[in-house]
Amino acid sequence: MTKTDIATRVYNHTWKLDPIIRSLIDTDFYKLLMLQMIWKLYPDVDATFSLINRTSRVKLAEEIDEGALREQLDHARTVSLSKKEMIWLAGNTFYGRKQIFEPEFLNWLSTYKLPEYELSKHEGQYELTFHGKWMDTTMWEIPALSIINEMRSRSAMRSLGYFTLDVLYARAKAKMWEKVERLRALPGLRISDFGTRRRHSFMWQRWCVEALKEGIGPAFTGTSNVLLAMDSDLEAVGTNAHELPMVAAALANSDDELRAAPYQVLKDWNRLYHGNLLIVLPDAFGTAAFLHDAPDWVADWTGFRPDSAPPVEGGEKIIAWWKKMGRDPKEKLLIFSDGLDVNAIIDTYRHFEGRVRMSFGWGTNLTNDFAGCAPKEIEGLKPISIVCKVKDANGRPAVKLSDNPQKATGDPAEVERYLNFFGQEDRVDQAVLV
Repeated sequence: MTKTDIATRVYNHTWKLDPIIRSLIDTDFYKLLMLQMIWKLYPDVDATFSLINRTSRVKLAEEIDEGALREQLDHARTVSLSKKEMIWLAGNTFYGRKQIFEPEFLNWLSTYKLPEYELSKHEGQYELTFHGKWMDTTMWEIPALSIINEMRSRSAMRSLGYFTLDVLYARAKAKMWEKVERLRALPGLRISDFGTRRRHSFMWQRWCVEALKEGIGPAFTGTSNVLLAMDSDLEAVGTNAHELPMVAAALANSDDELRAAPYQVLKDWNRLYHGNLLIVLPDAFGTAAFLHDAPDWVADWTGFRPDSAPPVEGGEKIIAWWKKMGRDPKEKLLIFSDGLDVNAIIDTYRHFEGRVRMSFGWGTNLTNDFAGCAPKEIEGLKPISIVCKVKDANGRPAVKLSDNPQKATGDPAEVERYLNFFGQEDRVDQAVLV
């Protein structure tokens, strides 16, 4: 593979538009898995997604030019699947299964393009919203976040000279490789790249993926980025996300349907997927509430991804529940993925070693960690906590509670209603950095 000099590429912007999104599969694998389920089971549901900058001190509309942002969003809307990508999606083996995507779905996807968007400014922030059918709007989440984050990085580096950029990336590479060397000390480690949505840039994510592939070998189990998985001959990894229970809950017509919503989407998921794709994401409305009402069959799923509780506390809670349900935790899988840095990965691994199967999804602190790398501190190179969440479904407000109140999203009155319904057991405030 021909290696790209990142500093040269960043410095030499000699074309009118350097597109950030060049492929529809430059996205997380779980978006395609969820999209197939939405297309098959919820084709008539409308869903609105909107951008949320939880790092409110950073005024994105002051850092990123609106005209340039519109150019990138407009370009992303022109992108569709290539013939090579279609063949790969249809013929590749994912999670040990061939033809995980139905031919009818791929036929529909072959002509898919991202729908229209709405963009405005309010108090120094961008309000970016996507309206339409759920199966159309869901695919905007990852490219929208990737565009915002890379444009912020580009803006921060615009005034830097070539040699300053060269030093910046040299230091970032050395910092990344030091992490690789520390991870080598963990026998049996399983870790994958989850860093697409808040990456510094696509080129930098690709460098990090290739570095992990060489640096830790079999311990690197793949990437959530479908394009990088295809180009680098890696496993595409991912399961499901909060939008599924959020939409199901928003559509509920009674308290019974609301209580059943998190489990109904698991039943829907199991209609399409099996084996290692049977991973439970329990915290949309609080892990404690989920485990309290979970049917016995949930304990037979392959594993859990505790997403917003501290890794050790969240993992211990799930292990205790498995034992209560008569399951052996050593046969189960915990996937940790929430804002992990290398210290958290090592500490969590050592805490649970020998007690449960583990896997780690390494995100923002893999693909956007430039702290201490610039010759002088540059605010725009610091990662921010930015998400794109479901705002409503069929006109009804959607809510996410999370185990961390700082991550709750939705209309405040609806959030309060959900808290009264599901309770607040074990919800703990934690600073959200990425």
